[in-house]
Amino acid sequence: MNAIVANGYGNYKVLEYKSVKKPTLKSNEVLVEVFVSSATRADTMMLTGTPYIGRLFTGLTKPKDPIPGTGFSGVISAIGSDVTKFNIGDKVFGETTLGFSTNAEFVSLPEDGVILHKPENLPHIEAASYCDGALTSINFLKEVSTVKPGDKVLINGASGSLGTAAVQIAKIMGAEVTGVCSSSNLGLVKSLGADFVIDYKKQDFTETDDTYDIIYDTVGKSNFSKAKKVLTKDGLYISPVLKFSLLLQMMWTSVFGSKKAKFNASGLKTDDELKSLLKALITWYKEGKLKMIVDRQFPLEKVAEAHQYIAQGHKKGNVVIVNSNQLN
Repeated sequence: MNAIVANGYGNYKVLEYKSVKKPTLKSNEVLVEVFVSSATRADTMMLTGTPYIGRLFTGLTKPKDPIPGTGFSGVISAIGSDVTKFNIGDKVFGETTLGFSTNAEFVSLPEDGVILHKPENLPHIEAASYCDGALTSINFLKEVSTVKPGDKVLINGASGSLGTAAVQIAKIMGAEVTGVCSSSNLGLVKSLGADFVIDYKKQDFTETDDTYDIIYDTVGKSNFSKAKKVLTKDGLYISPVLKFSLLLQMMWTSVFGSKKAKFNASGLKTDDELKSLLKALITWYKEGKLKMIVDRQFPLEKVAEAHQYIAQGHKKGNVVIVNSNQLN
């Protein structure tokens, strides 16, 4: 099969389009023909191999799972002898977490992994997108923090994959939402339900007179030291971007002070926990409350170009990798 392979750590230039061996199924696994997969900012960052602490999970000297991508949507093409929950031909979507490997024509995973039957009216392009930004954001807003009706939530990086999902999720949970983004994306963020928007090029949200119960920094561009000035007395700064400074702040605030900083790696949650969160997202989708924003589509052979685009930091919502014309 064809796939994208990282030949080491670095930037998008380490990615090669090549022929590799098709996955061999174990008895409890399913083989998915991938119609659409994800390309994310997190993937781009992990390609660099920094911060080095992350290599404890991804490989010390080179990626131990060299095919990138985690979110996917497609159809079951084969099943192991012990599989009972899926049949050949089922349309499915899901997330491989630290197994990566979805930027390929086929991917295998356990039937008890993070994989669900795809709703018939959910396009594959959107289904693959639910499994990255939206899944991370529901974890941070529902599990890492606990957003309550009336909470004031600020989302930094509100126009990206995590941010566009987070604005909608926070509103569904009853929060008053402020989105921080560039001027060109203010309209998009408002259309997703944000009550207030801040153009980061014109105003630093940490220098305003407003205060927030939760600051969700989806892009890691701020930090707790600056943000705590605009947190309420028991406010919380949360971010999925791993930095050594954030780990120190998390340890310090776990003991001292009422304002807290928290980091969490959604990919380290159990498959059952992630599947439960994904089901909640799909319930909101079916209720018409949540939609995925897709910025650009790239063919599989151009994943390197997708990551080059992502690294520029201007994408709106999600970037997806399309393998097939069967996108419904």
